[in-house]
Amino acid sequence: MEEFDAPAAVPADPQANATDLLIDRVALTPNAPLFARPVDGGWQDVTSSEFLAQVIALSKGLIAAGIQPGDKIGLMCKTRYEWSLIDFATWFAGAILVPVYETSSPTQIRWNLSDSGATSVILETPEHFTRFDEVHPELPGISRVWQIDLGDLDKLAAGGVDVADDEVERRRNLANEDDIATLIYTSGSTGKPKGCVLTHKNFVELSRNSAAAMGKVVNAPGASTLLFITTAHVFARFIAVLSVHAGVKVGHQPDTSQLLPSLASFKPTFLLAVPRVFEKVYNSAEQKAEAGGKGKIFRAAAKVAVEHSKVLATGRPVPLGLRLRFALFDKLVYGKLRSAMGGNVKYAVSGSAPLGEHLGHFFHSLGITVLEGYGLTETTAPATVNLESKFKIGTVGPALPGVGIRIEEDGEVLVKGINVFKEYWKNPEATAEAFDGEWFRTGDLGSLDDDGFLTITGRKKEIIVTAGGKNVAPAALEDPIRSNPLVGQVVVVGDQKPFIGALITLDPEMLPVWLNNNGEDAGMTVAEASVNPAVIAEIQRAVDVANSTVSRAESIRKFVVLATELTEDSGHLTPKLSIKRNVILKDFADVIEGMYQTTPATQGISLQH
Repeated sequence: MEEFDAPAAVPADPQANATDLLIDRVALTPNAPLFARPVDGGWQDVTSSEFLAQVIALSKGLIAAGIQPGDKIGLMCKTRYEWSLIDFATWFAGAILVPVYETSSPTQIRWNLSDSGATSVILETPEHFTRFDEVHPELPGISRVWQIDLGDLDKLAAGGVDVADDEVERRRNLANEDDIATLIYTSGSTGKPKGCVLTHKNFVELSRNSAAAMGKVVNAPGASTLLFITTAHVFARFIAVLSVHAGVKVGHQPDTSQLLPSLASFKPTFLLAVPRVFEKVYNSAEQKAEAGGKGKIFRAAAKVAVEHSKVLATGRPVPLGLRLRFALFDKLVYGKLRSAMGGNVKYAVSGSAPLGEHLGHFFHSLGITVLEGYGLTETTAPATVNLESKFKIGTVGPALPGVGIRIEEDGEVLVKGINVFKEYWKNPEATAEAFDGEWFRTGDLGSLDDDGFLTITGRKKEIIVTAGGKNVAPAALEDPIRSNPLVGQVVVVGDQKPFIGALITLDPEMLPVWLNNNGEDAGMTVAEASVNPAVIAEIQRAVDVANSTVSRAESIRKFVVLATELTEDSGHLTPKLSIKRNVILKDFADVIEGMYQTTPATQGISLQH
């Protein structure tokens, strides 16, 4: 058993709650911008004081509308300024927010709102209202329904003008660190989503300690970030709260097709993203270069970038030849990519899946340090994160201050500390199963090095045991294959089977670009491309690269390129785009069985090894 404990950097304050983070921020920098809202193609700053005034006005509206301390309010809204406004107004009114993913189905909406006991719901769009309305008759507890796009927040604020300031002050001080701050439902990649009870301590102590640990990222003068991943997920929600504490200016852009123009105009200093975003930035740049006849230059530049970063990681001086090539490519390639991301990005915090060393080194040479971290809903997001002064590419970093990491004999990662949730809502059996004393069992497998850096190797429940008794962690094969521009998703299969296989989908955005660059018909559908020989050959190359990193017993011998996509709408991905492995295995059982029939495979026979 290995263990690594990081002492807290900031003394705990048992009486504090999340509202104190905003009150303290306004006291420190009342006139500094805390948010920026998109206006007429530009951005309009909202100062700390202005934000606080709007929070108090909305909290008075909630109080006037009948919200009582401890009431639960459902919120279904994409990533935008109003999310944080509602979050803090709910806390100021003494109430508790229950986020609902904006992509949730009526059935999921019903479960989150009924299981949590919500009495009110705030929806963003008419389309959200339609989905909620379908199950409203089955939610007798919901007595108030508000819609952001109908101007209901302004109406609420207008209705609260007679509520006394003292009442807001009384209510915001009701909660202490042990009280529930929010109820977040797990994304449900296995079974029914469970409600995670996160406390005010989780947000307050983790924000204060994270800011102390990540000073150069969040405390730098003019620090700013553009949030584009969903705030209903704990990862972005925590960063939004941390930004209020640290005084980071936050903008929002939920439409990822508008991400590059927004980055160019907002010019953030750090980003929060999942590895898929970094893969897309890299792959788009590579395919664009290919289309312009500069594919060779881009690939040479990428190779030099990775080489350069690896030398820097050793602490040795960079050889002159490599320095000269790096300087040349900095003008030709790296500088353009930096500009495309706004020109000011120095750091990026990445979570939810492994990034891969190649991309980590590539972005590092661009002058962007990708700080990979690790955490779950149950750990209020980060448990470990690489720090600007202490990072190792390929790991998810050391424990944050106030957090402990333990590795069990079987490799399972356990976490304890200021970030660990209180319990699963109304589910004592699941809570008891999830804890070993104060240690939370993550269900993930990993290892700690001598410096306390954690590496995640897979999910305990996802380990595949072949008929020959070989244990295989799917992530080790899936992640490198998914980095290929053509690939959308990868699902490695083979439990109790004679060899490892894989289901692979194509990325519909990158497909036409790749086809065009490779002399194929760019207009072909995903289904047509799934049997195209050139496409199959490219997927085979990606599989061979992944196979070269594992033993023959662990390598993929056959794969099938699916004629369809795996999406959140199809029920195969969670809102943070993780695969729902059990659902996919069930829905594609016939395809998987077909791979293991004795008839020879017509496609995807891996000849590696």
